[in-house]
Amino acid sequence: MKTLEELNAVKEQYEGLVNFRRIGHAEDAVIDKKYRLHVLVCAGTGCTSSGSLKIIDKLNEELKANNIENEVKVVKTGCHGLCALGPLMIVYPEGAFYSRLEIEHIPEIVKKHFVEGNVCKEYLYKETVLEDGSVQPMNNTDFYRSQKRVALRNCGVINPEDINEYIGTGGYQAIAKVLQTMKPEDVIQVMLDSGLRGRGGAGFPTGLKWKFAAASVNEQKYVCCNADEGDPGAFMDRSVLEGDPHVVLEAMSIAGYAIGANQGYIYVRAEYPIAVERLNIAIKQARDAGLLGKDILGTGFDFDIDLRLGAGAFVCGEETALMTSIEGNRGEPRPRPPFPAVKGLFAKPTILNNVETYANIPKIIMQGAQWFASMGTEKSKGTKVFALGGKINNTGLVEIPMGTTLRTVIEEIGGGIPNGKKFKAAQTGGPSGGCIPVENMDVEIDYDNLIAIGSMMGSGGLIVMDEDNCMVDIAKFFLEFTVDESCGKCTPCREGTKRMLEILDRITEGKGKMEDIDELQELAAFIKSNALCGLGQTAPNPVLSTLRYFKDEYIAHVKDKKCPAGVCKNLLTFKIDPEKCIGCTKCAKNCPVDAIIGEKKKVHEIDTSKCIKCGTCLDGCKKDAIYKE
Repeated sequence: MKTLEELNAVKEQYEGLVNFRRIGHAEDAVIDKKYRLHVLVCAGTGCTSSGSLKIIDKLNEELKANNIENEVKVVKTGCHGLCALGPLMIVYPEGAFYSRLEIEHIPEIVKKHFVEGNVCKEYLYKETVLEDGSVQPMNNTDFYRSQKRVALRNCGVINPEDINEYIGTGGYQAIAKVLQTMKPEDVIQVMLDSGLRGRGGAGFPTGLKWKFAAASVNEQKYVCCNADEGDPGAFMDRSVLEGDPHVVLEAMSIAGYAIGANQGYIYVRAEYPIAVERLNIAIKQARDAGLLGKDILGTGFDFDIDLRLGAGAFVCGEETALMTSIEGNRGEPRPRPPFPAVKGLFAKPTILNNVETYANIPKIIMQGAQWFASMGTEKSKGTKVFALGGKINNTGLVEIPMGTTLRTVIEEIGGGIPNGKKFKAAQTGGPSGGCIPVENMDVEIDYDNLIAIGSMMGSGGLIVMDEDNCMVDIAKFFLEFTVDESCGKCTPCREGTKRMLEILDRITEGKGKMEDIDELQELAAFIKSNALCGLGQTAPNPVLSTLRYFKDEYIAHVKDKKCPAGVCKNLLTFKIDPEKCIGCTKCAKNCPVDAIIGEKKKVHEIDTSKCIKCGTCLDGCKKDAIYKE
């Protein structure tokens, strides 16, 4: 693909095929002249771990057995979003959305649906089957209805290992437009006008970052992509890389043109094997097609990209630590200024954006700055991808316009809290963020609003908690993570977070004092003001936000020596209700330390001196005779 004409020829050849299976538009699909059915099977990490690759193997086996292998195209895609229901499969043109598939379902689906033309409703996602038995498109369900897929537009739609399918969606048209019709300063102005802010956490304006780097005079500059994504529960960037890797390559090329760079690096976690594999495939395909490397599309522009694998250090998500790691050194942050736009990778001007930020850029170039700026809020434009997890029915990957309320995410998209429990809080921003309590469920989600209520956007992890979560324990969990991941370079982070964790340990063990709460706040303020990098500066946030909204739980742990949620073991006592116990002896038999005594058909008792509070008796009692207080 040395010319724009060749690129357009591939687009024309494949765009009909891709449109045939565009999510949410099955009724408008262009008929594929070669295949009458397209079967899209999620092969992202979540569904792969649930056995989707075996589903694909079985599909191909059954297609051959029924002599229809030339009529049905099986497509291995990235994440469809609704991870709680994997393995997932969508069949077009009907748009039939099969969920929680098992290998034994496949022969029946192939025979009844693929051969006889009757959708197997018993295996469909229940929300797509209406009361009258008709089937509605997946985009009409609660999970998808409030979403707006921009960064995720191709995930779950295309084969991420086929560059032609990406081109069929309009891929690489943005870099072609930039190289042939725009000056570098024009590209930067579009980014500024769009209002796109970095999706990695801090929300710094993308165009402004590019403008600073473009203004730095140097013969060598670099473009970096942060795909390190270390927040617990976060998998947004991983999913984009697994489902649409070429969008990142194209966006980085655009960034290179804008700032005058000819080399890019993607720093990706080695723990993301599928993402790494698909990135390697995509880079090779782009080079072979002449879309990376020398003289791209015959314009004289040179730009290439290489991968660098991270070893799982959370601190390497911080931009200067990431660059230090790419250079082959221990990943530790560097003091700023100078900022990377002036002195970054190998001491050259560098820009660094994360995967989600890049995923928006080709679409902005093609649709225009105003199109992107029309979504979201005044200061937070566009959409945001969240990894929705924790105590929520619809665990998965969601993309919503900025300004959507947390209530919409929890109650509509997320499907509410399981088992009739009450929503308690949502943690955003991972170890750098904070907890949003129920009284703030109607706050519009954007960068500034989250900071105002003591949390932050972060990269996009959103962990939901219910009434059974202890907020002191939650703060302790995130602080344990930060202590373990601290690089140790600066004293406030290295020592200060340890001291905070020691205080939380005392409190959850029932050894806390009221002065400990004041000391936590004093330490937190000092660390935020004096730590070297963003990891240390934001490490106290989970503690501060839980103290702000759930201080009564801290006081209960300290004064009453009780954990209101019944989580902290040292503050629990397991008891047997004599009115409910029937003396079945099951609890006594299951107890690992023989702490339960009593004769058969008589009320049992728990010897608290022996009890290790493992909860085995509570989980195994069918009469609900055992409780904790």
